[in-house]
Amino acid sequence: MKVIFSVKKKSNLSKTNPDSYRKKLTQNGVRINKYIASAGYCSRRAADKLIEAGKVSINSKKAELGSQIFPGDVVRINGKVIEPQKKEDFVYLAFNKPQGIICTANPEVEKNIISYINYPERIFTIGRLDKDSEGLILLTNNGDIFNKIVRAEYEHEKEYVVEVDRPYGKKFLENMAQGVKILDTVTNPAKVEPISATTFKLIITQGLNRQIRRMCKALGYEVVFLQRIRIINISLNELPIGEYRNLSQQELTELFRIIDYKI
Repeated sequence: MKVIFSVKKKSNLSKTNPDSYRKKLTQNGVRINKYIASAGYCSRRAADKLIEAGKVSINSKKAELGSQIFPGDVVRINGKVIEPQKKEDFVYLAFNKPQGIICTANPEVEKNIISYINYPERIFTIGRLDKDSEGLILLTNNGDIFNKIVRAEYEHEKEYVVEVDRPYGKKFLENMAQGVKILDTVTNPAKVEPISATTFKLIITQGLNRQIRRMCKALGYEVVFLQRIRIINISLNELPIGEYRNLSQQELTELFRIIDYKI
């Protein structure tokens, strides 16, 4: 008989219904970081770092955090003009990351994920997967979608297969489901399903640094294998390790519905 340990947590997050950046641009302007994200250059968070570093200009003047962009404005990053993309130009990929590949766009980092994939267009990862783990990672050139997926308050599900170094018991599964104290906090309730004496499935709604490894370690176990098999409604399925595929229109439609995203 299959036993699933689960503790539900009610979310008090209200959904938003954002207009497209084009509509905002013609009305009250759009924030500079959103404009950059809409150009597919990077996420809003990364855009803020570029602005703080003085690498972004608006009409040849240094941009500031929170600056607004209006029709006719010229935005440059490192001197290069950028413009928002059309929705048909957006790319959405699912990649089965091998162990040893690092989720960074920095070309100077050996075995960085962007160089490994070698995609012909500029893309970046949506979230991360640590170097020692393998499995599903999403990539895109749509910076607007980044925050809708990775921000902690949205509590989107991510599913993993976890193997630990020795057999666990019922108490271990209960603790994993109820929450474990790590990094000066207690993890959100999770869903846990045993697979074998040392392997189990885990569904979490957070993305703390090395969260699953830290949770297991806090309970006296070491993770020896960690694979992500699902992000929200996107599943790894039979995608070979080291390869990527485009998300289907059906997957995108359902994903956008769940995260309340409108292009």
